[in-house]
Amino acid sequence: MRPTFVDPDPLQGLRTALARQAPASAAVLAKALGMSIPTVHRLLANMPGDELIVAGRARRTRYGLRRGLRGQLAQWPLYAVDEDGQAAQAGALSLVRPEGSWIAPQDAAWPVPEECRDGWWPGLPYLLYDMRPQGYMGRAFARLEHRSLGVSPDPGEWGDDDILHVLLQRGWDASGNLIVGDEAYAQWQAWRRTLAPPLPDDSIAAAYAGLAEQAVTGGVPGSSAAGEFPKFAARRALASGAAGDTAHVLVKFSGSDDSASVRRWADLLVCEHLALETLSGPAGLDAARSRLLRHGGRTFLELERFDRHGDFGRSALCTLESLNDALLGLPAGDWPAVARRLQVQGWLDADDVARVARLWWFGRLIGNTDMHAGNLSFRPTAKGFRLAPAYDMLPMMYAPLPGGEVPPRAFEPPLPLPAQRVAWHHAFEAAMAFWRRAASDDRISAPLRRQFAQDADHLVAAGRHA
Repeated sequence: MRPTFVDPDPLQGLRTALARQAPASAAVLAKALGMSIPTVHRLLANMPGDELIVAGRARRTRYGLRRGLRGQLAQWPLYAVDEDGQAAQAGALSLVRPEGSWIAPQDAAWPVPEECRDGWWPGLPYLLYDMRPQGYMGRAFARLEHRSLGVSPDPGEWGDDDILHVLLQRGWDASGNLIVGDEAYAQWQAWRRTLAPPLPDDSIAAAYAGLAEQAVTGGVPGSSAAGEFPKFAARRALASGAAGDTAHVLVKFSGSDDSASVRRWADLLVCEHLALETLSGPAGLDAARSRLLRHGGRTFLELERFDRHGDFGRSALCTLESLNDALLGLPAGDWPAVARRLQVQGWLDADDVARVARLWWFGRLIGNTDMHAGNLSFRPTAKGFRLAPAYDMLPMMYAPLPGGEVPPRAFEPPLPLPAQRVAWHHAFEAAMAFWRRAASDDRISAPLRRQFAQDADHLVAAGRHA
């Protein structure tokens, strides 16, 4: 049985009960306090409005106490920027005692699980997790800013409160289209007013070389050796003027020396470019638009951001990792299995489920050993999700070891189960196109091209048994 709280001050007793088990209904609070429900309602009516959160209708009504963040008890506005670059308040966020959060209003433009439809979340709303600094650039940011922000230099150690604090103070240019709090919104406004011209196309390679030096100087040493390309963000002039082009890019780059490890990373950047072109061509899938540049001994892979539109426009984005954690809680290593469950829940249509399966098999058939749940993204809408363009697709099995050694590898194409044959054979054609292009592209080192030709032969052999 739950203990009954006894407090000489009934209002303080109510606070104690809420602090231990919010959000709670009036009936639950009445039982915990040993009071009648009408008495609890009278006490709730006497609580300060800035302290109490009330959400839900009729029998779904729940009560909670706002929780402070670093001494500040507040409700922070949540702003959304649309594709035309216009911002509007999309809700407000509060922390809840003893843990979790509440967001209002509840007409959010992204899917919400049933247990969160009144705004109560066990942690932060899932779109905010993808906004946190992460990866190479996130770690570089944390190393430079952790003292001023009062957080760990390792963003992997940040809890929900740390993430929210950082977003409130610096989150004006996070992934997706949301901005949390007035301070970050003011920084976004200031950036719009002082925006520098985009990098001109005729001098962009030299500009990228300078930005790479800055990223290395202030970045995270050893990231490439650990399995991740160093990168930086930039704005560049639109060369083609084609519809859909965006001036906002992320640029991955290799080292500048001629070591075996650096040559291999440069080769893999070319492979990523070829894989993305293959996906948007023979595979018939949307993929991030990319181009390759070389300057100062470095290879650069420029990737257009698909959550940015024109100079100021943005759109919502979330990874499979964050939405699966919030909505499903499945093991996320098998992308098609998670996609099928999203379809069962009514959040993903059959066409996108098929596209996820083809993308998954394409990655496996080109030796991509780094297909974690953060490498697949969706565009959330009020009714469900749409698959976002593919990215981070390359044969990572050929990446150097953490110490820089480049060992030989043996590619063994995986074979499908009977139910997977249709997706496998769709991916097979695209993977063959990739291997053949990579084996003949003289931007890739000759030994690796020869390896890719063998890999194409191995895939042909596998196709006879699939």
